[in-house]
Amino acid sequence: MFISMFTLGLTGLTFHRTHLLSALLCLEGMMLSLFVALTLWLMQLNSTNFSVSPLLLLAFSACEASVGLALLVATARTHGSDRLSTLNLLQC
Repeated sequence: MFISMFTLGLTGLTFHRTHLLSALLCLEGMMLSLFVALTLWLMQLNSTNFSVSPLLLLAFSACEASVGLALLVATARTHGSDRLSTLNLLQC
């Protein structure tokens, strides 16, 4: 189930890249599926040594989301929309 969640986020990121917000949501879904899979895997192992790693992954995911939203706001202010087709990486 978690592999299908990750694959769905990856295919959404690959094929449905019209807006920056949809790309960020697909990335967030992928990170959430990784968090759930890592948490369940550590619960199956009954290991307390690596119990901090899902929380660390969740913290990095929150930082990634905040940076993505800041980029979304900056892009919307400078270009007027969040469509990825209007962005050109070669322009200043």
